[in-house]
Parts: sequence; structure tokens; C-alpha cells
Amino acid sequence: MRLFAKKDYLCMIYMDRTDASRRIEELRAVLRENSRRYYVDNAPTMSDQEYDFLMHELEALEAEYPEFLTPDSPTQRVGSDIDTPFSDNAEPLTGKDFVKRAHRYPMLSLGNTYSIEEVEEFAARADKLLTDPFTYCCELKFDGTAICLTYREGKLVQALTRGDGVQGDDVTENARHISNIPQQLHGDFPGEFEIRGEILMPYSSFEALNAEREDIGETPFANPRNAASGSLKLGDPEEVGRRGLWCTLYHIPAQSVPFATHDEALSKAASWGLPVSEHRRICKDIAGIRAFIDHWDGARKDLPYATDGIVIKINELSAQRLLGYTAKSPRWAVAYKFKAEQACTQLLSIDYQVGRTGAVTPVANLDPVQLGGTVVKRATLVNADQMEALDIRVGDFVYVEKGGEIIPKITGVNLSLRKEGSILPSFPEKCPDCGTPLQREEGEAKWFCPNADGCPTQIKSRIVHFMGRRAMNVLAGDATVDQFYDAGLVRTPSDLYSINKYQLVSLEGWQERSAQRFLDSLAATREVPFERVLFALGIRFVGETTARDIARHFGSMDALEQATEEQLLEVAEVGSVIAHSVFQYLSDPRHREEIARLRAAGLQFTSSAPAEAASNALEGKTIVISGNFSISRDAMKELIASHGGKCTSGVTGSTSFLLAGSKPGPEKLAKCAKLGIPVISEEEFRSMIPQDSALPAEETQLSLF
Repeated sequence: MRLFAKKDYLCMIYMDRTDASRRIEELRAVLRENSRRYYVDNAPTMSDQEYDFLMHELEALEAEYPEFLTPDSPTQRVGSDIDTPFSDNAEPLTGKDFVKRAHRYPMLSLGNTYSIEEVEEFAARADKLLTDPFTYCCELKFDGTAICLTYREGKLVQALTRGDGVQGDDVTENARHISNIPQQLHGDFPGEFEIRGEILMPYSSFEALNAEREDIGETPFANPRNAASGSLKLGDPEEVGRRGLWCTLYHIPAQSVPFATHDEALSKAASWGLPVSEHRRICKDIAGIRAFIDHWDGARKDLPYATDGIVIKINELSAQRLLGYTAKSPRWAVAYKFKAEQACTQLLSIDYQVGRTGAVTPVANLDPVQLGGTVVKRATLVNADQMEALDIRVGDFVYVEKGGEIIPKITGVNLSLRKEGSILPSFPEKCPDCGTPLQREEGEAKWFCPNADGCPTQIKSRIVHFMGRRAMNVLAGDATVDQFYDAGLVRTPSDLYSINKYQLVSLEGWQERSAQRFLDSLAATREVPFERVLFALGIRFVGETTARDIARHFGSMDALEQATEEQLLEVAEVGSVIAHSVFQYLSDPRHREEIARLRAAGLQFTSSAPAEAASNALEGKTIVISGNFSISRDAMKELIASHGGKCTSGVTGSTSFLLAGSKPGPEKLAKCAKLGIPVISEEEFRSMIPQDSALPAEETQLSLF
């Protein structure tokens, strides 16, 4: 017989050796798959708590049947965030491969528990093993993605992700663009040391990012942790800087610095200018630990970023060294994780909302319920597949959680309260706004209204997007657009430029002054650069960064309108989905007519002249890079651009050659062989450019690690 924890109760399973072996392999497969989804894809499909309980079940089975324990079991390895090579037909989530570098000291994960009794057991073991007096340092457990920073002579020289604990991805250039990571320290810092912590995305940045993703038709991030991890691995450091990430640091490896306690080490780090969390407390016993946990279980709701528990560490570094480590975690620390706050309330009805891109999203209207300090009345049901998976019915009593401490989501149905005769709601077959039959493309999770130019909701949403602050920055909002639409003044963005002051002051609520302010802001759009105009058009999947990359690559709308899908794929970070979307948009005569009207209104459809290249050695060459190099991939792309070359993400018939580092993608090599495209090494590549093409000293120094 085997007892194991599942959710909040114990399950009693009668299991022989064969059943145990089968269950162990099943658990390992599930945990490995979800570890990849969590750490690499940043798109988890199970909650942290579900994952942790499955891990604990596997640990218990391996303890009872040690003959089945293997070194590659998830219980023996740290979850890895290292990117794997991408196939040519699968878009990389981050758009970038990173150089892998070894950690000087293993970067392990923490053992965790949802039980205060297990925290008491941790304290009891420490009491038994340690003869000298000791204390505990209690800290917040931040819900972000791990980072390890190295400083040499006070300067930031390296930033690595956790990776697999032995090596991590080098994200130094991206870390330099996170506002509160100092480039230069001050005070009596050591000559060289490591400090570890977490990259977070504050709630405000998370909301803004998800609003933008939904606006361009992309799936929003599930929670701030996934958003932070995905943002840290972007290919464009400047875009990383725009994401509003935040760093908090909480551990200096004991081998790095000569301090007596963990708390002393963090206090000194703060004095050097490093962003160390101030929310920690020294506790002498389990009563103090309990008080700290109880306080933050409520107070964390007032923090501007996500926390998911409390970390309890032995404070004295000598005691930490004595206790040592297991294969994947320190014995001198444990994480107590808060349970997600949940409420049960009744589903009153379901609305189906049409977005700017035509995506139809089901939204649950709930009997108002208090959750996480706010009253929740509505929660997204995501899509038709999610509704079917939940087996949800109007009138059901449903469980609501705040995903990532911020977004209300329905996680299940209380079937014991379901009324007889309840009917499964059917997802609409026609657009709720214009009545057009909905469509779902292969591989898409959402249904879309294809009537982009005739559906009132889509029309008004596109005009709102066009006038938005990040686009054309016109002084107007949703209510103004509704008013213009109802009055028959506007059906497309170009119609805005035909409105005169007389028409405005004849509308309810408009005065001459407000009319003039609106017209002045509209006139100012004629100075908005091409890249923002392109973003303002509202092409599906084209956000600010993609619009900028496309505008800079082609230089003008004339060149872009003549581009083929294959030529669009030559734009760095543009994959097949975006290329197809842009090509389809520009192939529509109605959209070309709209662009012509906007051009006639005086908008900018040409980019400013690009910077002069260092040489023309690579002029006219289209280059794809794959694998790892002696420098970062960003530096390699800059080197190619500085000598007149174009760096693209996919191998096509117009590719001049593939620049292959170590471990290049096999599918890219196979495609080169099929198309007869040359493959050259980094050494051969460097012989093609002037020998005085020097790398920044800092980049050269990092390549020695």
C-alpha cells in the first residue's frame, strides 16, 4: 500500500512493484513536459500546486522503490530554462538563441511545501544537526525568473539564467537594459563576486503588455512570471528595456564573500547599490517564522509585484556549509508556498466579445465575489476549447482564482451543486455583432469574425487603436469613436482627416476649444514616423517592435507593398505567421486604398535614412545565423549589419549563406543542402570582413568564459 498527497487530501493506493514502475515513468513524462512548458515555452498548462504535488508523489515513490531512481529523474535535476534548437517550421518564442555559459557555483532550486508542518520538520532537523546557536532569515519568495549576476571591479560583466543549474543562457546585454540593475557599484565591494535573484514584471507592466498582445491578436501571458521570463529572453535588448522589468536580489554564494551571515551579506550588497529586497526578518524560532508567514499571506496583496510564498533560510553561513546540499536543492533552506486564493460563486451568463482583430472571447458574468482584495464580477473563459474542457454550464457554481495574483480565471466547476437539466452553452456560430459566420483557422485556438471591414466592433476598435497613445496619439478615446461612428463621420482611420470644426461643434458635448485641441492633435500625426504609422494600421500580429523592424528593413511603404512573403521573412524576428499576415493585409485592395488616403492626408510612409555602414564587405548578402559563436548572437547580427549585410531568421532561396557556429540547427543545415546554399564557419566569415573589425572590449572579455 502507498500513501501519497494529492491536492489537499491523502490518496491510498495499493501498488505493486510493476504498478510503481509504470506510475514513476508516467509522472516523469508529465513533469518533464510541464517543466519545458513552464521554463522554456513560458506557457504552463498546470498550476504550480498541481506540479508540486506530482513532484512530491514521484519523490515518495522513488523513496519507497529506490531501485527505480535514476540520475535523470525530475527529482534529481533542476528545471531548465535553456533554449533548445528550433526547427525551421516552428517559430521560436523568444526569437533568439543564447550563448550557454557554465555557472561558477551550481544554481539550484529550493525544496518547497504548502504545509506549515513540513516547515516545522525543517526547523526540527536543523535543531538536531546544528550544535551551535543559529537563526533563520525569512524572505519573500518572488514569482519571477532566476538570474545570476557577476560583478568584476564593480562593473556588471555577466548575467546568466538558471538554465539547468550547471549552465545558463547568457542574457548580459538584456540585463543591462533592466532599469534597476546597476552597471557600476559604489562602496567597498569585493573585486569579483556573484549575486543571485529574480527578474520580475510588476503588475502595471504586465497589464500593459497583455493589453498590447491582445490588441494585436497574440495570446496574453498567463501570469507575470511567464511574462518576465519571456521578456528576459527577447532578441532585442531595447525591447527588454521597454517591458518594465524589475530585479530583486537575495543570495550571494557563501564562497564569494567573507561574511558571517546571509543577512549581513545582503545588507552589504544593498550598500553597494544593488537592489536587495528590504522585506526580510531574522527569526529565532518557528513561532517567529509562523508570524512572518501569516503577515505576508495578507500583506503581499498590497505589493506591486507577484509573490508566491516565503523562503526560510538558515542565516549563519557556517551552518549553511555544514548542512550542504542535495542533488537539486540546499538543505539549509525551504520555501513555503501560499495556496492560490479561491472562491466559489455562480455563473450568471456568458458574453462573447469581439476584439479588434476579430477574435471572439467568451467572458463569464459572475455573482460578485470577494477575491484577493477586490470584487470579481467577470472572468475570461479564454476560448471554446477551454469552455468544453471545463464542461461549464450557465447556472453552475464555479471556482474562481486570481491567476498570477491578478487575472480572475475559472479553474473548475462544483458539480455537486449543478442543477438537473442544465445545458452546455454553445459557442456562437456567427459574430455576435455583425452576424457573419465565424471561422477558425487550422492551428488557431480562437474563433474569428472574418468581416474585418464591415463588423462595427472591429471597425471602431481599429480606429481606437489608430488614435492610441503608442500609435498616432490623437486626443480621443472609445466614447469619441462611438460618437463619430454613430454620426456617420468615420468608418476608417483616414476618415478622421476629413472632419472639420463645424462638424465637431455640432456634436453633443463638443465646444470650440475641445474641437480645436482634437484637430491640433490630428494635425500633429503628420509628424509621426513611419514605424508608428505602420503599427497604427492595426495589422494582425504586428506590434510596436515588429512594426519598427519592418519599417527599418524596407524603408518605405512603397517597398513594403511590393514585398513577397519570402522577402518579408528576411526581416529579423519575422516568422511565417507574421509574414503571411502582413502580406495578406497589403494584398487587399481596400487596405491599399486606405493607405493611399492616409498618404494623401500627409502621413509619413518613408523611414529616415539608415546609418552608414562600417564597410560594404557584405553588401547585398542575406545571411542566416545558427548555433553558438564566440560572441553573442546580438553582437554577430550587429557585426553583419555594420558591414552592409542583412541577417534573417529563416533559410530561403534568397539566402546568400548560412553562418554556422557550434551546434547549428539540423533542419537549417538540411534546408541549405536542399537549396544548394553555402554553409560557412565563423572563421571563414571573419576572413570576409576587414580585419580591424573589433568587438567592444567588454564583449571580447565575456567570450573568454
